[in-house]
Amino acid sequence: MTRLSRLLMNLGEGWFQLRRRFPAALLDEIAAAVAEGEHAHRGEVRLVVESRLSPLALLAGLDAPARARQLFGQLGIWDTEHNNGVLLYVLLAEHRIEVVADRGIARHVAPGEWSVVCQHMREAYARGQWREGSLRGIEAVHALLERHFPADGQPRQDELPDRPVLL
Repeated sequence: MTRLSRLLMNLGEGWFQLRRRFPAALLDEIAAAVAEGEHAHRGEVRLVVESRLSPLALLAGLDAPARARQLFGQLGIWDTEHNNGVLLYVLLAEHRIEVVADRGIARHVAPGEWSVVCQHMREAYARGQWREGSLRGIEAVHALLERHFPADGQPRQDELPDRPVLL
């Protein structure tokens, strides 16, 4: 994808529909799904949905993977006690979904497993199924974390907010 095509996508690709696609009721439902799923494993999950990147960021070369890593740091997802944070990042304008997993998780979950999560979400979003795609993505991340980092029966603090971030 060229820089010009990315710029055009970010300028006109339905960025104004963010709140319509992700209304407050859906954000509540996603937050509840994140909280519930975290009881079954020792990971921390965040969902960030960004409508578009700014023209200046695009001209500077920022892309979805770099933006996801940037937000991973800005939101403190890397700062969990056991290095067990996972960011699901959605860039609506470019139809991109990225997963950034902290080092405690990344060494156990293969990149291909994250790619499957992203593909399922992308397919649902392409059909306009924002709720289903988001909840299915969260569920798939929980399943991976439960397999690799099952709950140990010890009470634990919820280190990251469960509510999705809209940008």
